[in-house]
Amino acid sequence: MEGLELLYNGFVNSLTMVNLVACFSGALIGTLVGVLPGLGPTATMALMLPFTLSFGPTTGLIMMTGVWYGAMYGGSTTSILVNIPGEAASVVTCIDGYQMCKNGRAGAALALVAVGSFVAGTIGILGLQFFAPLLGNAALAFGPSEFLCFMIFAFVLLSNLSADAPLKGGVMIALGLFVSSVGINPMDSYPRFTFGSETLMLGIDFLPIAMGLFGISEILNIAIEKYVKPMVNKIRLRELYPNKSEIRRSVAPALRGSVLGFFVGLLPGPCTVISSFVSYSLEKRISKTPEAFGHGAVEGVVGPESANNSAVMGSMIPLLTLGIPFAAPSAIMLAGLRMHNVEPGPMLFINFPEIFWTFIAAMYLGNFMLLVLNLPLVGLFARVAVIRPQILMPIISLICLVGVYSVRNSLLDVWVMIIAGVVGYFLRKWKYPIAALIIGIVLGPTTENSLRQTLTMFRGDLTQIVNYPISLTLLGLSAAFLAYKLLAPLWGSKYALKLEADDTL
Repeated sequence: MEGLELLYNGFVNSLTMVNLVACFSGALIGTLVGVLPGLGPTATMALMLPFTLSFGPTTGLIMMTGVWYGAMYGGSTTSILVNIPGEAASVVTCIDGYQMCKNGRAGAALALVAVGSFVAGTIGILGLQFFAPLLGNAALAFGPSEFLCFMIFAFVLLSNLSADAPLKGGVMIALGLFVSSVGINPMDSYPRFTFGSETLMLGIDFLPIAMGLFGISEILNIAIEKYVKPMVNKIRLRELYPNKSEIRRSVAPALRGSVLGFFVGLLPGPCTVISSFVSYSLEKRISKTPEAFGHGAVEGVVGPESANNSAVMGSMIPLLTLGIPFAAPSAIMLAGLRMHNVEPGPMLFINFPEIFWTFIAAMYLGNFMLLVLNLPLVGLFARVAVIRPQILMPIISLICLVGVYSVRNSLLDVWVMIIAGVVGYFLRKWKYPIAALIIGIVLGPTTENSLRQTLTMFRGDLTQIVNYPISLTLLGLSAAFLAYKLLAPLWGSKYALKLEADDTL
């Protein structure tokens, strides 16, 4: 009953004008961002950080989640109509979505995706509402040593963000930890890596780094690429009605994708992308007509789109309950909450329960808003995809400059953003995971505090960690994962050599 009362209070708070406007604005902006190829939710959320400082932490969290959530909706529009994924998570939607468009079923595909995403979002919010408080209560048993070991485990997992080169992920995390250490030492107030600069004694602010790595680097990338104007199919409102067969075939994939996406969201990495590909593979495997996939199978559209929407809610659980972001967008949210002096983690449900429950209620409302937005305005959103970058990029650049300067009125922040943008462009070009760098910067202070508290508690003897079962288990899991990543290529090469030898016999 207490949970229902807290949820009721959350709806009361979320129905205030400022939270409703924030929810609607985030959903609308996210949908537009999802439609526009290139500019992703992470970059947009980074651009919005300085503007959310004018509001409370709850309003800022609602708005940024709305952007991430809405981008998953919007990405399917151009995938189906133009065969251009607005989002990486919508790449797999192009396979059957565009084929449905060529078969004259684009309207039905868009309608089923919107409804499937609404169902997935609702299931994801229910899962977040149920599991987050339970995990938060369990995390109260964590002390400094447990948090230190969990950070080590998280970094080991997150180093795999660049699946083809985990070493690159590790390098990016280490670089992020180094950047987070610039400034005054929190224990003895001694300046570190400041090179005599009084400005650097305050540390390198997260905001200009995030806006540079995601915003400016994306602008540079789009400016260098050759622009090709896409051809968009027109969709009328009366064409958004699927037939009975399409509805019947969509129910099970939407439900499967919702559950699958939620649990994939709990894993480190680009959960929305992973969940959509896993869902497509699952639907094709269990289908009675797998040969239809790639030729306009509605299951191959609804399942992945439901999965990536549900994954957003799943990825909020480690952020809110443990204070650890497993994806780049949630790292931006963590930074935004910290700007309001709110630290996500197990104490969030005790110190700031109104933030969590207002957020949950607002997500229910935002999910409904997205359904209302996406069905009647699909034609308008499709036209946004053909706006030339020469018009959008100068506007976004100006927003970056004004936004980053307005926070601390510091020209250093502007230069940091520009340098981070150039560095980010080359990191993208060389296939280094920027998300790992951002997560390292965000989690750096927490990791350092946990390490110092653990050393103080054990009087410098870290071997005492083995006396704590949770800490020992987490270290064991970290070691097992590292051993697997190191030995897996050797096993693969031995297996390949055995097959080659068998072929020659």
